[in-house]
Amino acid sequence: MSTRRVDPDRRERIIDCAVELIASQGVAGTSPRKVAALADVPLGSMTYHFPCMDELLEAAFTRFAAEVGERFAAGLAGEFAGAKLVAALVELIHDDVLDSRRSLVLTMELYALAARDARFRNITQGWLEISARALERHMDAATAHQVDALIEGISIHRALGTAPPSRELTAEALRKILGA
Repeated sequence: MSTRRVDPDRRERIIDCAVELIASQGVAGTSPRKVAALADVPLGSMTYHFPCMDELLEAAFTRFAAEVGERFAAGLAGEFAGAKLVAALVELIHDDVLDSRRSLVLTMELYALAARDARFRNITQGWLEISARALERHMDAATAHQVDALIEGISIHRALGTAPPSRELTAEALRKILGA
C-alpha cells in the first residue's frame, strides 16, 4: 500500500518555480519537466495542476502581475503632489516596480506573450487598470495615461538598452508631464 504525500502548497510552489524559471531562462527555456524538478514534485503533478503549459504560464504571469500591481498601488497609497509625487514615482520606477533584472525580464516575457495571445493581454490589461487607478488618485485620467506610457517606455529602455535612463531623466520627464 502506498502512502499519499500530503503537500497542500504544491500548486503554489509550482507557480513560484515557474516564475523563477521564466525569469532565468525565459518562456522558451521553461518546461513542465524543469518546473517539476525545481519545485521537487513528480512530473505527474504538473499535469494534474496544469494540464497544459499555457495554463502554467497564465498562472505564473497572473501572480507576477498581481505582485507588481500591488507594489505599485502601495507605493502611491499616500498623499502626494508636485515634487513629492515626482519623487514617489521615480522611486517606484527605479527602486520598486522595476527593481531588478528579474522584474524587467518577466515584464518583457509577459509582453511578448500578450502580443500574440488574448489570455496574456487580459493579464496585462488588469495590470494597466491597477496602475491607472493608483495614478488617478493623484492626477486626471489623461495625465495618468501619459505617466503610465512613460513608465512602460522606461521599463523597455531599462530592459533592452545598454544605458538605462537615469533617475534624473525620469524625474525631468515626469515634471514635464505633470507640469511640476
